[in-house]
Amino acid sequence: MSLFSILYPENYDRPASDPLQAPEFFSDLNLDQITQAITDRKASYHLNSVFYTPLNEVDPVRYRQEIMRDLENPELAGVFRSFAQSMRAMRERLAQLDKMYYPYQQKAWFLDAVELYGDAVVKLLQDLTSCQFTARGLALFQQYLDGYVGSDSFRALRSDTHRMKQELARVRYSLRIKGNRVDVRPYHEEPDYSQEVRQTFEKFSQGAVKSYLVRFPQGPDMNQLEGRILERVAQLFPDVFGNVDRYCVNHADYMDETLAVFDREIQFYLATLEFIEPLKQAGLPFCYPHLSSSRKAVSVQEAFDLALASKLTQEQASVVCNDVLLKDSERILVVTGPNQGGKTTFSRMVGQLHYLARLGCPVPGHSARLFLCDKILTHFEKEENTASLRGKLQDDLIRIKDIMSEATGDSLIILNEIFTSTSLKDASFLSYKILQQILERDALCVWVTFIDELASFNDKTVSVVGSVVPEQPALRTYKLVRKPADGLAYALAIAEKHRVTYRWLKERII
Repeated sequence: MSLFSILYPENYDRPASDPLQAPEFFSDLNLDQITQAITDRKASYHLNSVFYTPLNEVDPVRYRQEIMRDLENPELAGVFRSFAQSMRAMRERLAQLDKMYYPYQQKAWFLDAVELYGDAVVKLLQDLTSCQFTARGLALFQQYLDGYVGSDSFRALRSDTHRMKQELARVRYSLRIKGNRVDVRPYHEEPDYSQEVRQTFEKFSQGAVKSYLVRFPQGPDMNQLEGRILERVAQLFPDVFGNVDRYCVNHADYMDETLAVFDREIQFYLATLEFIEPLKQAGLPFCYPHLSSSRKAVSVQEAFDLALASKLTQEQASVVCNDVLLKDSERILVVTGPNQGGKTTFSRMVGQLHYLARLGCPVPGHSARLFLCDKILTHFEKEENTASLRGKLQDDLIRIKDIMSEATGDSLIILNEIFTSTSLKDASFLSYKILQQILERDALCVWVTFIDELASFNDKTVSVVGSVVPEQPALRTYKLVRKPADGLAYALAIAEKHRVTYRWLKERII
């Protein structure tokens, strides 16, 4: 029987092992930056593999979306953060064991760790009972937790821990120190001489005086003297410390595996929401996309590049939002316009939207309807590798061949400025051939290109153009709109840059 997971519904065919490497397209779409920014705040949980493993069915996506929505409630999120804090304190206790030299000190810290665990689990159930949530995953987890807390094994763990702590608390002993000799003896109600000394010298007290008290180290390490004393105390109370030995053996595997997995997996949701919270406070919209595995229509309002927005928000700069629309039989967005006008950012944004949606995360935008693609394939410009002895055009062709051999009708292909190293005639010829193959597969595609003619290939291609300020064509608005590609904005920008527009020419003549 598989363990309960807060990341996957019960009948989902989850991956057998966690991937260690990011998908190839991560750096192209700046998803590596997004993932790093999210996971760095929870580094000890090793969440990267979760972000490397997108879902391939609609229901598991909804399963995560339900949980993410509920965790937007600060009270509920606080419950799991409190549980995580207690679990971290427990793990810190356990981490100290291997650094300790004296066995009974190790066992005392182990006992403290188990007590922290038991208290955290009971408190988690109590806190969950007082919270409101609707997610299937959280309801199932509460049901599991309720059964676990009421189980005989957990009750025995709590009972044994409480009894063991009480037994150790009743251990009393006295020390007789004479010269370099320390005797450890049973405690026989000897008087507390410190109280007698304090009372004797009380009459000499004259207000605040300098304290000559010595502060002993408070760290977990024991010195040799303390360790030897502990050994003698164990000899004085063989029954109590024998019980300690048996307790540590009987409860060596005290932690429930499902709760250990849950403690890690819930951090995926908390870390994601913590990452986007500053962006929401800056006024940027987020939504939970509606995903379809059959309809390839795409509609997103007011979306943005998440990696860029995170950087701009920290710099208190404005973020430009854009819409995405593919309707009916439309499949390919052909993006043209002036350089540095936001075309590449737009293509990255579309890729990020589809990938984050497959993770079950909120996506940038007021609303979003997306297609559940089976894979994302990208071709972004890379530096020429002289060691491969291949020219840039040859490298482009090889990479495109690999993409087309892997692409299916359910794939999302993102091409950014390919064939820039060859002539316009050759680039057009090659681009038309690739365009035909994409259309034959009926795949979705975003193609950033300098070839305007691709935008009007047929009714499945849609033109998206980067706009400029009409009065000042050299200034970019970073808004991309659906309209026919005419190259005028690009041409005007170039002409303005080189001062050969009508206005500049007229000034020179006059």
